[in-house]
Amino acid sequence: MELLETRLDGPKLIAPKVLADQRGFFMETYRRNTFAELGIDEEMVQDNHSRSARAIVRGMHFQVGAGTSKLVRCGRGAIFDVVVDLRRGSPTYAQWEGFELTDDNQRIVYCPIGFAHGFCVVSDVADVLYKQSRYYDDALERGISYRDPDIGIEWPIPADELIPSERDASAPTLAEIADELPFVY
Repeated sequence: MELLETRLDGPKLIAPKVLADQRGFFMETYRRNTFAELGIDEEMVQDNHSRSARAIVRGMHFQVGAGTSKLVRCGRGAIFDVVVDLRRGSPTYAQWEGFELTDDNQRIVYCPIGFAHGFCVVSDVADVLYKQSRYYDDALERGISYRDPDIGIEWPIPADELIPSERDASAPTLAEIADELPFVY
């Protein structure tokens, strides 16, 4: 696996080694000792899989309390995957970075604790698979608006064409909840 450069300190973009031939391909998507060598030490305890249609936006999500980190990849189709720095005192606080994850490039994003995560689907359909370092807990789940003007995520689909869940559509801005966040740089 190869670690690719990212702008924000914390998230990582990983390109796994893909063995392809006329029959298809094979790749390791997770190997704990290799990820530890890349600086990702958490044990992943939960796998999740979502399927979404074009223009669906999911995010920007995070867990409070001890938080949770994620390893995210797109197994089918294409997504624009985004992380936002929520760590008070960070030089990149409230900044975002986006990554194209596709079933062709097979890249994996590591979203550490202290970052919000979300994505929008840019293909007709996309399957997103991700691991979490902590179990999902609805009581700890939080979110910020995917269209927060102070963050200014540049989605590849116009924000007024994106289709959020009811919860994501009504999520607060970062400024509205910043004082409640436990994340410190």
